[in-house]
Amino acid sequence: MSNPVFHALVPVVLLIFVGYLAGRLRWIAGPSVRDLSNVVFLVLAPALLFRTMSGVHLQALDFRPVVIYMAAMGVVFLLVMLKAGFNRRAAVMGLASTFSDTLMIGVPLIGLAFGEAGLVTLFALISVHAFIMLTLVTVVLEFVVVSEENRALAAQGERPSKAVRIQRMALTVFKAARGSVLHPVPLPIICGLLYAQTGWSLPDVIDKPLQLLGNAFASMALVLVGITLAANPLGRQIKPALLLVLMKNLVHPAVLVALGLALGLSGLSFEVMVVVASLPIGANVYLFALRYQVAEQEVTAAVALSTILGLLTMALVMGLVHYLPGVA
Repeated sequence: MSNPVFHALVPVVLLIFVGYLAGRLRWIAGPSVRDLSNVVFLVLAPALLFRTMSGVHLQALDFRPVVIYMAAMGVVFLLVMLKAGFNRRAAVMGLASTFSDTLMIGVPLIGLAFGEAGLVTLFALISVHAFIMLTLVTVVLEFVVVSEENRALAAQGERPSKAVRIQRMALTVFKAARGSVLHPVPLPIICGLLYAQTGWSLPDVIDKPLQLLGNAFASMALVLVGITLAANPLGRQIKPALLLVLMKNLVHPAVLVALGLALGLSGLSFEVMVVVASLPIGANVYLFALRYQVAEQEVTAAVALSTILGLLTMALVMGLVHYLPGVA
């Protein structure tokens, strides 16, 4: 079968199934899953990200699709906040509706479907994706938390000073921004881009090991996705999780298409962004739910369900995206 969607998705499905089988049979379980995750995120991913971006010059990058992508995220996030109210749960639901798994599923899928040119576009997005969105959501969540605490203290006749409230929020935002940059995903991208501007090529003695490590990332990451799915049953949260999956896997890319067409975007970069918008929910959303103690079970179920159903919705989006104007 010569369909490009078929050829891109079938390896993804098979590798996730291999991981799921390994998890269900408990070939890999418990602490071994965390160790495997560390190898994927701390060793293989940085090698792939740095090596790919070390040959890319900034003037060759088109950041317009990235800006439109972030704008679409903002629109969907704002819609969820307006619908669900200005509270912790709404902020986490908004993040779940917009934050894609750009690394574990995005890198293998975009690499298979669009090659290195597609990966360069994806990495340009990844370099700002987490930094902007996670910092923004942290600001929103901390503002909500401070507001809730102030109301509770006011009910008791107490209230911290304005200076104390501002200092606390500023410190939280600084930590969030620092954590988003000093992270094994955006940091090697930034370092690779900086190295590329020197005009030097990587010596073979360094390039070859990086290539071998980077080549191992896609298969290992997808196997890890399957193992994670085996360890996280959906439970009773399927109905609320389905709504999040609908928002993330279909509404998000639809909003991006509408904005992109309205602003005249076309071509490979736009196609890549639309597919990225249809990716399943990223695991960072669960970390936010856990940290702020809200909707943990719903988000856990949504992350798993969006990955399972994402195999269908990604196929749908990848099939339809070829009909966009300017896409060959």
